[in-house]
Amino acid sequence: MLIYSHPVCWKHENENDVMLPHPERPERLDAVMAAIERFPAERYTRVEAPLGDKSDYELAHDPRYVEAIFSQAPGPNDFQALRVDGDTSLNEYTIEASRRVVGAAKAAIDAVLPGPERRAFLATRPPGHHAGPCQPRGFCVFNNVSIAAYYAIRHHGLKRVAIVDFDVHHGDGTEEIVANSDAVRFFSVFQHPYYPYSGIPPIADNCFPIGLPNMTDGKAFRKGVRDSVWFETLRDFRPQLLLFSAGFDAHKNDPLGGWILEDEDFAWITREVIAAAGGDDLPVVSLLEGGYDLEGLESSVLAHLKALDGDAG
Repeated sequence: MLIYSHPVCWKHENENDVMLPHPERPERLDAVMAAIERFPAERYTRVEAPLGDKSDYELAHDPRYVEAIFSQAPGPNDFQALRVDGDTSLNEYTIEASRRVVGAAKAAIDAVLPGPERRAFLATRPPGHHAGPCQPRGFCVFNNVSIAAYYAIRHHGLKRVAIVDFDVHHGDGTEEIVANSDAVRFFSVFQHPYYPYSGIPPIADNCFPIGLPNMTDGKAFRKGVRDSVWFETLRDFRPQLLLFSAGFDAHKNDPLGGWILEDEDFAWITREVIAAAGGDDLPVVSLLEGGYDLEGLESSVLAHLKALDGDAG
């Protein structure tokens, strides 16, 4: 497995209106790296995330939006963060951190498609699945997973890319960007009806949402996925690349979610989706989204990594 990260991803920070740490804070990556350190060292290779290009963002976003964010973001001598959404900010490191996320996604796709490595995980931030074509939302400035999907389609000629989002919050930005794409199928399971108050019904036929209520536990979560069209659709679609929007805020201890999932539930969804989508030889890239309880994030990321590696059971 390839694991991508970069020190600047710790330096992006969001403002908070109260004297408490912002939920989407740099310490999240400390928890993720603690999980990686518990993963067998011989099973992965650490890779420094390269820089993505400004033009990469136009794969998923309006060029005018890209220009607005790049031009207005604080520079090295600006000590005041720029609030771009109620809970999303830019500081002097945000643009480089974002470019490292996009660069990591591109490099991971370039690596897993030809092999021999078939799995990659991005230990990076900021997250992205709420960002729309022209709008930052919910800690997200740019939609990393959508950029990754369209990069694979445009630069590698892929015809079938699956995105599976298991964050407790619906990936509304991803749905908006990939809606009606013949080459993309978007699968999302999320707490409903809660923030961002979307997903049910889907806005396009290539989107396959599963909305489950507050206090969903592992048993109900697994039943909801099994009873849906997910596995049948994945088998029929036969994706050439699987992208995970891997959010861990459905963990039972997470302060921003309302579900009570255990670590093994994240391993289960990872294993079952990979099996339905193509099995061991399927190229898979997983991008970090939510997860705000640090202990829960560490243990659930570890379970996800083991499942990506085929050894979660």
